[in-house]
Amino acid sequence: MDLTQYPLDPFPQYEHMRTSAPVFRDDVTGSWHVFRYSDVQRVLSEHATFSSRMGGDNPSGTGQLFASSLITTDPPRHRQLRSLVTQAFTPKAVDALAPRITGLTEDLLGGIAAGGNADLIRDLAYPLPVIVISELMGIPAEDRERFKHWSDVIVSQTRTGPAGANQDATTSEMVEYFLALIERRRSRPGTDLISTLLAAEIDGHKLTVPELLGFCSLLLVAGNETTTNLIGNAVLSLAEVPGALGRLRDDPALVPQALEEVLRFRSPVQSMYRVTVAETALGDRLLPAGSPVVAWIGSANRDEQQFPRAAEFDVDRNPNRHLAFGHGIHFCLGAPLARLEARIALEALLNRLPGLSVAPGAELERMDSSIVYGLKELPVTWQPA
Repeated sequence: MDLTQYPLDPFPQYEHMRTSAPVFRDDVTGSWHVFRYSDVQRVLSEHATFSSRMGGDNPSGTGQLFASSLITTDPPRHRQLRSLVTQAFTPKAVDALAPRITGLTEDLLGGIAAGGNADLIRDLAYPLPVIVISELMGIPAEDRERFKHWSDVIVSQTRTGPAGANQDATTSEMVEYFLALIERRRSRPGTDLISTLLAAEIDGHKLTVPELLGFCSLLLVAGNETTTNLIGNAVLSLAEVPGALGRLRDDPALVPQALEEVLRFRSPVQSMYRVTVAETALGDRLLPAGSPVVAWIGSANRDEQQFPRAAEFDVDRNPNRHLAFGHGIHFCLGAPLARLEARIALEALLNRLPGLSVAPGAELERMDSSIVYGLKELPVTWQPA
């Protein structure tokens, strides 16, 4: 099923699928696609029925990177792995990063504030989370550009032609880089997250190399793509509603709930993958054991049965039980960090760039991925001081 033909606005197609084929089998790929909120929530929550394992017993390509990671592991191993990194992302640990995130944001905006126009993705939304997650992992500053490039290629999820070959080459580069980094930390431990994982034990056993690779790869992608796109999607969504940016500037206390509506309205992660453990009924369809299932979070978060006026962006929406960070045991571990970075970035944008708006006539283009939702560029203008 190809949703890339609806790049910037896939939401009417989601609505069509919720109505006409809420549980749909793609005969080309053999995958089942799920579009309604209740079904997506169930697929994400019932790990005993819908497994997170990826690529079978012999994963290749991108699957090699994530085969032993949190997002592709089921209990009990999932609980053990998650417990190792939970401390790095507790509210207290994340709050301790606020001064550094604020300083980085001010530095990045200081470089553009006098200009009156910029590409918000290039100049803020991309570098901020890349620097934050790189510092957490102990990645040298000179490697950040490679870091971001690898992440972009992985989320493209294009498996045919030159893009597929590019993805395989990227996988090889990443494996080689992270293996070398792991070995350096093994001989010279630091205070970074990789050093912490190397020292960790589960039931007296160290993490395996595939598990360490899985952590590195997951932190790379989840640590920057989600936040980059959350910041960009926030400015785009708010700019589309007359007076919304001004309202938040005048009342910063509204920023957190506005970001929750951004997470619902333009979810940075549009879909997640599962596979059925046994034959199971979903909606009015019977899925055989071993069936690949794609749960469309972006569609669930626009489901009119769950969200009144779902197609409208509403800063005051309450309750807002979106699924943007997943649900159940795989709820995004980095959600507090993404929320903090986006809040600090948005508040700083409103304070430093008066009259912020999307540049008139800007031709917006979505990044090459059906899995994540974000813009390649976001030209903006403001009134320079």
